[in-house]
Amino acid sequence: MTTTTAPEATTAPETAEPDVVAPPAPPAAPQPEPRPSGRRRAGAALAPVAASAQAALAAARRHAGPVLGVVSPLGWSVLVLTAGAWVAGLVLHWEEWALVAVTATVALLAAVVFVLGRLRYEVTLDVASRRVVVGDRAVGRLLVRNGSSRPMLPAVMELQVGQGMASFPVPRLRPDAEHEEIFAVPTHRRAVIPLGPVRSVRADPLGLLRRELQWTEPEELFVHPRTTPLSGSSTGLLHDLEGRVTPDISDSDVSFHALRDYVPGDDRRHIHWKSTARTGQLMVRQFEETRRSRLAVILSTRSDDYADPDEFELAVSVCGSLGLQAIREDGGLAVMVQAGRVRGDHRTRLLDDLTRLELSPARTSLTEVARAASVSATDASVVAVLVGSTVTPTDLRAAAVRLPVDARLVALRCAPGSSVSRGRVADMQVLTLGELADLPHALRRIHD
Repeated sequence: MTTTTAPEATTAPETAEPDVVAPPAPPAAPQPEPRPSGRRRAGAALAPVAASAQAALAAARRHAGPVLGVVSPLGWSVLVLTAGAWVAGLVLHWEEWALVAVTATVALLAAVVFVLGRLRYEVTLDVASRRVVVGDRAVGRLLVRNGSSRPMLPAVMELQVGQGMASFPVPRLRPDAEHEEIFAVPTHRRAVIPLGPVRSVRADPLGLLRRELQWTEPEELFVHPRTTPLSGSSTGLLHDLEGRVTPDISDSDVSFHALRDYVPGDDRRHIHWKSTARTGQLMVRQFEETRRSRLAVILSTRSDDYADPDEFELAVSVCGSLGLQAIREDGGLAVMVQAGRVRGDHRTRLLDDLTRLELSPARTSLTEVARAASVSATDASVVAVLVGSTVTPTDLRAAAVRLPVDARLVALRCAPGSSVSRGRVADMQVLTLGELADLPHALRRIHD
């Protein structure tokens, strides 16, 4: 057996290769910046010029505005006519047009004389009362005094009253002289009437130039809705000063309910000693829980809920009457409308907010307002819903099921000219009112 042995392999000695250092890369050549196009260069060059032109134009408008504002539309027409007449008279040699140009120029110069001069009036606008009730007299006084050391030419004072304008002529006033005007503002309907500003007007007899200066700031006159007084016993709603008795049982209150056996932990002040001595066991008093009267009023402002604006005015007056009675008795009050909540913490703020209410074609239905009221007025003991004659019993039923379960529900349908009537829809009593004077009588019928 022959064995063949392979010769050992010999490895060649490793030779160290020299380190190769790469030469540094040459710096990148700078890329040339893109040159702006001709349009961009022109825009950049014209930007400062445009900004300067806009600033100059704004300054010119600021300084020329008061001057140009003096010219009336008729005055602009006469100016154009005068310029055309001068051209026709001087260039075309038309004597008739030259005469027209001279006449119009004299009229314009005379108008300038009427409006020139510095006015130093001291104007005072005073109203006897800024809050009145529908039908009451709202009397104001306008006092104009010449506060300069020279006589003032006659002028006209214009006072904006609501959508109208009242004019008061002011005669020539000597230094420190005064002129007084007394005026009355109509208050036939509930409204917030803007008064002012007071402006002085000086114009020429032809009406070419008209110069106005404002002397006072606008003010507001509140014409509150009519309300009727409600006594605590006649409302039938807020008649308990201590609170309204509920079926809930309490261990401490003012309305006695029954006696029960003593349980460790009960207040010993409520132990009924006479019953304890008679039965031989400790007996304690049990009470019915009473709650403080809190009124929630839902006043619909949707135009679809009323047949005419008079129904809405009656509903606002009823809301104000109920709210004032709740505030007078120091009870809680919450007034809800489609737009949100009306302030009910003070009689003036309540009437001011009611004065601002207007009918609107709101998409928010009576049911949605009732749902919001049930969330925000959970502690209400009485809920009054004020609507017009177009609201159906179905709408009232849908609103009633969304109001607090433990609250007394009353709906007041306002229909001017109707007789007082009473009905019921689900758990809600429905009263129909024909006028505001029927409200106390209608509320007394709740307990009949």
